[in-house]
Amino acid sequence: MADEVHIPERRMVLIGDRWSGKSSSGNTILKTESFECGRTRTAQFEMRHEKVEGRNLVVVDAPGWKPSRSLREIPEGEKQRFKLNVCKCLPGPHAFLLVIPIDSAFSIDQRKTVEEHMKLLGERAWRYCMVLFTCGDVLEKNTIEQHIESEGPSLKWLIEKCNDRYHVLNNKDKSNSSQVTQLIKKIDEMVEYHNDGFYELDECTLLTIEKKQEEVVKKAVERRRRAEEHRKQMEVVTAEISLRKLQIVLLGSRFVGKTSVGNTILGIKEHERGRTTQSLVQQGSVGWTKITIVDTPGWWKSFAACDTPEVIKDEVKQSIFMCPPGPHVFLLVIDAESSFNGKHLDAATSHVELLGEGVWNHTMVVFTRGDWLGERTIEEYIEGEGKALQSLVDRCGNRYHVLDNNNEDDGTQVNQLLENITVTIAGNQGRQFIPDNQMLMALTKKTRQVEEAAKLRQSQVKATRAVGKGSTYKLKELRIMILGQKLAGKTSVANYLLGSTVFPTHPNEECNVQTVQVADREVTVVDTMGWHCESFRCCEKQDQELVRGLTLSPKGVHAVLIVIPLDLKFKEAEQDALEDHVKLFGDIVWNHTIVLFTNPDILADISLEEYIEREHRALQWLLDKCGNKYHTLNTTKKAGVSQVTQLFEKIDEMSAKNRGHIFHPDKKEINRRIEEKFQKKKLINSLEDSMKEVCRSRELQLLEKYKKRLHDLHKDISDIPSFPKQLSISKKDKDKKKNVLSSIAEEMEELDITIKRLRNSSMSFLQPTMSTSAPNSDNVLEWLEWKVNQMTINHSRTSDYGSSSTLNDSF
Repeated sequence: MADEVHIPERRMVLIGDRWSGKSSSGNTILKTESFECGRTRTAQFEMRHEKVEGRNLVVVDAPGWKPSRSLREIPEGEKQRFKLNVCKCLPGPHAFLLVIPIDSAFSIDQRKTVEEHMKLLGERAWRYCMVLFTCGDVLEKNTIEQHIESEGPSLKWLIEKCNDRYHVLNNKDKSNSSQVTQLIKKIDEMVEYHNDGFYELDECTLLTIEKKQEEVVKKAVERRRRAEEHRKQMEVVTAEISLRKLQIVLLGSRFVGKTSVGNTILGIKEHERGRTTQSLVQQGSVGWTKITIVDTPGWWKSFAACDTPEVIKDEVKQSIFMCPPGPHVFLLVIDAESSFNGKHLDAATSHVELLGEGVWNHTMVVFTRGDWLGERTIEEYIEGEGKALQSLVDRCGNRYHVLDNNNEDDGTQVNQLLENITVTIAGNQGRQFIPDNQMLMALTKKTRQVEEAAKLRQSQVKATRAVGKGSTYKLKELRIMILGQKLAGKTSVANYLLGSTVFPTHPNEECNVQTVQVADREVTVVDTMGWHCESFRCCEKQDQELVRGLTLSPKGVHAVLIVIPLDLKFKEAEQDALEDHVKLFGDIVWNHTIVLFTNPDILADISLEEYIEREHRALQWLLDKCGNKYHTLNTTKKAGVSQVTQLFEKIDEMSAKNRGHIFHPDKKEINRRIEEKFQKKKLINSLEDSMKEVCRSRELQLLEKYKKRLHDLHKDISDIPSFPKQLSISKKDKDKKKNVLSSIAEEMEELDITIKRLRNSSMSFLQPTMSTSAPNSDNVLEWLEWKVNQMTINHSRTSDYGSSSTLNDSF
């Protein structure tokens, strides 16, 4: 027994992406089938321990993370649980085994996900981290070092962060005990290096998380109690409702599982259907209830309705007229495995409210992927995510339901959902949501106008192209430059045109060029860095790099392609950003420019011209500038060779119209424009700084004046003489005087803090850039007068105090 006490213990936590092989690796290390593998994922931490190779091994299998480029994308509960995983093998783990499968590329996005999750543990956690490669059988005769070198900078960065600590497991060959022996030896070396030390979560962080979780559980119980109480109150009404017919409209952002919810309700096993691009009706029966479900296109989760293309918004509006006289309930679908913040709330509310007044009375939240909650209740998820999600659920009258996607055959959860829907209907006394006919009339009128305008644009395009028809002009050598906003999909377009992944798919900060033989042409493509929509994020270095792209094709280019994604709205801000950059090339650039629309699947059965005519005038301005030269490209369509062929034909026609002239502007002239642009910007910034200082001084004066008035008032009230003894003064009046004095004192303390902050601040609370609604900045005096007025208005709106005259009147 004495020997048993001295057996060394090695504690490790398996972390990594979902489906990376963590559980299988745990079984390989422990030489048992302790963790469940296969289609069942790890929804909550699991700890196992075994005696292996003369060591007491403690292995914690942590839930896998989903891709996220920032901490804001990680659910609050998941962040807390990830931190607490390290406490599941007290006093703390000797090693974090970061599981990376060899059979898939380690991209820059995966690097970002790892980096963001490791931030939760702190920089010192890297000292205890080792990369554990799985799928070792894929290497075959290659070494792991060769794999690391071939993968690129992202994986090399990870290996360096882990101080060159890595190991390979072949989980298919569990009989190979040497791979476990070598792993334990490497962990022993880590332990020795750290002088038997281990990673330990500081007690303050631990107590803070535990306190938060206790509060969440308490609030979750209260929310559930209120929901159940409401259901009981509705029991009498629901008993009187006979749901022979039920009409449902599904709402939600993209990829949350709206269609799956509809299929689950109707018992449909279809899983191959693509993204919903238009409102569709499906019918079926559950028991004796005939159900009609309208599935609507989803919006981007972080973008409000003002950023959603009109075609999507019109389809959402149209949905309420597809189940006359109107839907009984709207099911707002939310993904329970993802974060939900203020941007997501704005997106959800702005899209739902497109449907008209009173829509929230008929709306219920349905959470999908409830299987990812693990042991947590849906109420704990709601309370743990924060005010944004709580606000949304409250707006729906605390009506919600959760579906387990792993149990689609479980009829009880559909029955429970229908019961909750019945409660929602009961709250409206059985009444359906009746849409406003004015909305239908407006949609019908808009469609008619759009169709007419689209036909006109189509005829203009045909007339323009007819001039070049019949020409045998064909460029044997084709040089193309691609421009666009960041994340518009420029690199995907470049790779698609060249027929292979020749450009790196991560966001690029510099211009690149590649030449590939495509059919019988030599095609050169210059992929440029994208620009930011916000003008204040643009710097001279970025503009110079953008223009440097032209030097990568010394002979010039035949075509400039401006990439515009159809699933995001092109508005004034996008127009201003585009014009700000493209004008550097001079007006001649428009003769060589074609607008290339991506993500055309959003069009469904409408024409591109109808989409254009529905959209903001900024998009129509762009097409007019290009002389109606545009094309669509679906970069996800593998067999779409004809798309590229047609685009090249349009470039041939454009080149013929330009009489063979290529776009080859004077570099000195472009550099002169860049210099002028940023000289003007510096002047405007200088003027803004001066105005900010004026406003800051004025605000300090007002605050000091306000503070003095409060001080005098405090003194006047304090100096009021005592009343004669024969007059009885109630305790209530004495307390009232005391409370007034206390309130004034507190207000003066807050003013001291504000005054101190203003004296030390750089006026960051004021906008650093000109508003898009400002007058033309070329007229500096006109802009300066406008800016003074705006600051005065903003100052009066944002101040937390009233004017001195108002204070006197109130006293």
